[in-house]
Amino acid sequence: MDIDVRGPRFGAALTTVVLAVVLITGNVWLLAWQTLAFALGAAGGVGRSPYGWLFRKVVRPRIGPPTEFEPPEPPRFAQAVGLAFAVVGLLGFTVGPEWLGLAATGAALAAAFLNTAFGYCLGCEMYLVLRRVTASAE
Repeated sequence: MDIDVRGPRFGAALTTVVLAVVLITGNVWLLAWQTLAFALGAAGGVGRSPYGWLFRKVVRPRIGPPTEFEPPEPPRFAQAVGLAFAVVGLLGFTVGPEWLGLAATGAALAAAFLNTAFGYCLGCEMYLVLRRVTASAE
């Protein structure tokens, strides 16, 4: 079942804020929260993430029904990519080196910002490229 395209973009906006605060403050617990949000989105789809739930319950009723939809697989893959970067970020901040935590968190922030500001989902594009490559290899 296709999803409302506004949901993942809303989630990316919240992710952008969370990751920016992590980079400014170095708050590992906040990065752990974002890692959990990514994990839930990767495991159950963006609708199962905390930001997807918030969009569905609070935002969507106020902005009306969607006019555009997208398949759920690319945003779900993007959540898995975000999860990988967040885990590396957590490792960098907790075990070291700190630059690794900063770099991984910064990369995740850049991807979330691209989706928020321009509607360009880097992880979704990676998913489509991987699908093309694996389809042509068969």
